[in-house]
Amino acid sequence: MSERVAIIADPALAAYNFGQGHPMAPIRVQLALRLAEDFGLFAHDDVEIVREVLPAGVHDLVKVHTPDFLTAVRTAGHTGDPGEAKWGMGTDDVPVFPRMHEAAAHLCGATVAAVEAVHSGRTDHAVNLFGGMHHAMPDRAAGFCVYNDVSVAIRWLLDRGVQRVAYLDVDAHHGDGVETAFYDDPRVLTMSLHESGRTLFPGTGWPWDTGGPNAPGTAVNVALPAGTSDNQWLRAFNAVVPPVLEEFQPEFLLSQHGCDSHFEDMMAHLLLSVDGQRTSYASVHRLAHRLAGGRWVAVGGGGYEWIDVVPRAWTHLIAEASHRPIPPETPTPEAFRVFVQDLLGRNGPGRMTDGRDPWGQPFERSYHPEDPLDKAIMDTRRAVFPHWGLVADPFGAF
Repeated sequence: MSERVAIIADPALAAYNFGQGHPMAPIRVQLALRLAEDFGLFAHDDVEIVREVLPAGVHDLVKVHTPDFLTAVRTAGHTGDPGEAKWGMGTDDVPVFPRMHEAAAHLCGATVAAVEAVHSGRTDHAVNLFGGMHHAMPDRAAGFCVYNDVSVAIRWLLDRGVQRVAYLDVDAHHGDGVETAFYDDPRVLTMSLHESGRTLFPGTGWPWDTGGPNAPGTAVNVALPAGTSDNQWLRAFNAVVPPVLEEFQPEFLLSQHGCDSHFEDMMAHLLLSVDGQRTSYASVHRLAHRLAGGRWVAVGGGGYEWIDVVPRAWTHLIAEASHRPIPPETPTPEAFRVFVQDLLGRNGPGRMTDGRDPWGQPFERSYHPEDPLDKAIMDTRRAVFPHWGLVADPFGAF
C-alpha cells in the first residue's frame, strides 16, 4: 500500500543555524534527507519533494507569539543584541545569529506548508524534519527554539475550522511550548512522553498537568524515569496514548519525533534504540489511519548524535510515512557512507538497526506497583483517564 506523502526539503531552511559548536546543527537534517534519498525513497510518483516554502507571515506568528517578542527577535537578528533576558536570547541554548527572525519564520512556514498540503487533500501525510521547535513560548525563546512552528501550524488548522487536533510529542524533552499554547483549548489534545522533569530540561510535564478549566484532560504527560529503554517506552506509549486518542477522535494528527531519546544521545538519559524509535513511528502511523482519517504531519525536533542516529531514525520516519518501511537489517547505501566519510571524516552507520527487537508488553499483563515506570504510567492514567470516562486502574487498586 502506498500513500501520497510530501517531504519538506527546502535547502534555505538550513539558515536556522546557531553557529559552530551548537548541537542544533542543520547538517543533521541534511544528512537524514541525504540518506532517505540514497535509499530511493524520493524516487516515487506518490512522493512530493517540496524544495521551496514561504516563511510564515506576521499575521500567523502573532497568533502564537506576542508582537513585542517578534520585534525583539527581529532586532536581535539584525543588531546582534539579544535585548532583555526575558526574551530568552543570547544564552548558550539560544545564541543570536544573523537574520534570526527570518530563519525562524521560514521554519514556521515550512510546517504550515506541511499541514496545508494534508489539509487541502493534496497529500495524505507530510514530513518536515526541520520543524519541531516545541519549547518556544509566546514571549520567549527557549531550548534551541525561537518560534514555535508546531503551534503556528496548529493555529493555522484551527483557523480553518478543524475542531480536533491531536499533537503527540515523543521527544526526550517535554513539549512544553505547545502545551502552553493550547492548555485551555478543548480543540487541541497535547500528549507528551518525555524524560521526567526531575532529571531533564525543561523540568515540566507532570502527570497532574492535565489542561485548563475549559479543557480538562486535554494535556497528557507521561514523565518517564531516566534509563527507560525500548520495551518500557513502548509499554508506556501503549498504556496511555491509544485509549485517550480513541476518546478524543482527532480530525488531524501532528507528531513531533525528536530522536534524542536514543542511548547514544548526549542530551538526555533515555535508552531507546533506533529500532524502538522505528517501532514508535509505525505505531503513530497506524493511529493516524485508524483515528484521524490518515491526516498526519510529522516533524523533527531534538536529536544530537548527527551521524549514527539522526539520519537513520528520520529516514525510518520518512520510509514509514511513505508506506515503504526499511527492514532493519538493511545495510546503509554505500553512497551515503562515502558521503559521510568525505564530508565529516567519519564512518557512517553500516546498518539501519541497532540490533534490537523491541516489543512493548501490554501494561495489564505484568503491572508492578513499585516499579518506577509502572508508577509513572499509573500517575498519568489516574490523572487523565477519568476526564475521558476511561478506567485508570484495571487492577482495582486505587
